[in-house]
Amino acid sequence: LPSILTLLLPLLIASCVRAQIPERLETGYTPLDEKLEQLITADEQALGAKEAAALENALFLDAREKEEYQVSHLPGAINIGYDRLNLKTVKNVDKSRPVVVYCTVGYRSEPAAQKLRKKGFTNVYNLYGSLYAWKLAGLPLENADGEPTEKLHTYNEKWGNFVPDSIGEKVHE
Repeated sequence: LPSILTLLLPLLIASCVRAQIPERLETGYTPLDEKLEQLITADEQALGAKEAAALENALFLDAREKEEYQVSHLPGAINIGYDRLNLKTVKNVDKSRPVVVYCTVGYRSEPAAQKLRKKGFTNVYNLYGSLYAWKLAGLPLENADGEPTEKLHTYNEKWGNFVPDSIGEKVHE
């Protein structure tokens, strides 16, 4: 029995310690950062909003549903959906081009980014904190007409609680 405890105790302690999120990925908004620690992988395949915005020649892909995309999306982003991921939109894209996939917080875009890697794309990143992190970094959004917007699609009311009310007009319908 003591040998089993010796083996299990370090595992138990490790499971209680929260993963350390790199500072480059933190959004600066504690409720969101705490939620992201539970949901999203914070590794070299994840980018913070300012890192993503600084990438040259990056292609931004929105892994949300069309209704969400139409309310607000990153400038120039292409909607690929989520429930029915449409990768036909990237069939002619150079597979070495930097690709940043995002959704509302990064949960749906993470598996979409993995699918792109399996299709041979070599520089695919998940935008950690996604639309929320982008907006919290003070970066612009646009609507379906390509015009600047302060509206932020929050997926649903519950997920809207992970960003401050000052972020803009929260929309979830």
